Amino acid sequence: MSSATASATAPIPVTVLTGYLGAGKTTLLNRILTEDHGKKYAVIVNEFGEVGIDNDLVVDTDEEVFEMNNGCICCTVRGDLIRIIEGLMKRKGSFDGILIETTGLADPAPVAQTFFMDDDVRARTRLDAIVTVVDALNLASRLDDAPEAEDQVAFADVILLNKVDLVTPEQLARVRSDIRAINPYARVIETERCKVELGEILDKGAFDLTRILSVDPDFLVDDHHHHNEDVRSISLKAGDLDPEKFFDFVNRETQAQGPNILRLKGILAFKDDPDRYVVQGVHMIVEGDHQRPWRADEPRESRLVFIGRDLDWAGLRTGFEACRIAA
Repeated sequence: MSSATASATAPIPVTVLTGYLGAGKTTLLNRILTEDHGKKYAVIVNEFGEVGIDNDLVVDTDEEVFEMNNGCICCTVRGDLIRIIEGLMKRKGSFDGILIETTGLADPAPVAQTFFMDDDVRARTRLDAIVTVVDALNLASRLDDAPEAEDQVAFADVILLNKVDLVTPEQLARVRSDIRAINPYARVIETERCKVELGEILDKGAFDLTRILSVDPDFLVDDHHHHNEDVRSISLKAGDLDPEKFFDFVNRETQAQGPNILRLKGILAFKDDPDRYVVQGVHMIVEGDHQRPWRADEPRESRLVFIGRDLDWAGLRTGFEACRIAA
């Protein structure tokens, strides 16, 4: 068999990027898509919330990005995942691998299950690795209040311990210990802003079904997962915003509600500003920057999502509305 024929018939490698809200998954995905590695990837992005943000946070790229909104990848959209993959298989040869970025609230087990429970998908793809990005600054808190975070660490083949520059050596040692207590087998790579050699995480053949079954004997039992029902999201939309009012609003709300804000992310249109402004935050830490000019073929629309527990949902909506530019 020729190498070209073997390549055409070999299963497509799939890498699942997981990790809790704000850990750095989209930063890692953008790094993969922009580095000069000579490979082409199909990208599937799963969101939590009614308004799509993550898809637009992915850098402009030749790769197609498939977006699935409002739910965990294992439930209402799991059928969509299977259909997208089956559609991609019809174009086999036009890409080298599939990347799946899950919502930060996803239990990775049902995501991985998809590649074993569906016969067609199992025959045509190969689950290469579950890569979990963890936030060195916030992992300890997440392990206390979010079972998904522990699951994401437990199921990882490779763990990117990100944001190590934001913690002390003592904090970093504790985080390393926490990770090893949950998963002593995964390779741990310490990073800042997900700077990692891509050969360390892609096409490694790292997924080990035997190890996963030792972690979760019910892994191959369909519909085996749980949700954190306490977490909710609010999706806000507007046209142009007053930047001074917006930054006052965000600073006020993150100071008042920061411990309960698991994630905020938005793409904003500021008055008289030709560029899109991207804002992202976890708890009380918020950062933002201009991304690129607004294109002529896209509406100038501000979109902001808060994900959290016990937030003042009405206050968030009222505060955001007050940032609108009067018509």
